[in-house]
Amino acid sequence: MSTPQDTSRAGPVQRGIENAMALCLAVMAVAVFVNVVLRYGFGSGINASEELSRLLFVWMVFIGATAAYPAGEHMAFTSLVGMLQHKPAVLKLMTVLIRLLVIAACVMLGAGAWQQVVVGMDSRSVVLNYPVMLLPLPALLCAVAIGVMALLELLRGKPLDLGHAGDVE
Repeated sequence: MSTPQDTSRAGPVQRGIENAMALCLAVMAVAVFVNVVLRYGFGSGINASEELSRLLFVWMVFIGATAAYPAGEHMAFTSLVGMLQHKPAVLKLMTVLIRLLVIAACVMLGAGAWQQVVVGMDSRSVVLNYPVMLLPLPALLCAVAIGVMALLELLRGKPLDLGHAGDVE
């Protein structure tokens, strides 16, 4: 598995995701920088800069959250579960419970995001005039993707990755 610093072994999907996030970040940085220079240097700015930056930030965060799940890069509380390593039956039960909790959280996030997508279908943003449903859409896609990944891990009986033990203080 590659780390964020080591992209030499990254697959094409991971590189595509990283490139999409980098593109979002680059466009946001340029838009905000140009807007700041125009506002403070010339007394005017680009109205679309704030809306565009907000939209790209939301997409970047949820793309990153989706990509972080299979890489095991989400925050994990492994100290309690790590103490169960010597009790395989309890560890297996906790693994199932944790996967079910992840799926439940994804269902709740997905349901709320779906409601917001439906509300946003008939609305347009003020400046850029994009459908407002584009703001909650990445949350819905993220919830579905992580929920499916957690369900597959549950069905395959994949053990928890307790590799975070070095990070526990």
